[in-house]
Amino acid sequence: MSIRLIAKELYQLQKEVEGLEKDLEQAPCDRKGEIREKLRRARAARDRMRTVLDRQKDSRR
Repeated sequence: MSIRLIAKELYQLQKEVEGLEKDLEQAPCDRKGEIREKLRRARAARDRMRTVLDRQKDSRR
């Protein structure tokens, strides 16, 4: 996967995390658990993609 595609995916995941964080702040109590779980998964995906990007950048040096 090219660095450009990885960076694009990372950007999309970061936007998703930011959106879920805003949703969590505004959500009623009965939906917070569901949003927290989605946020946890989105953060994990973002962190994995960031690791992939960092490794790709290091391997090109």
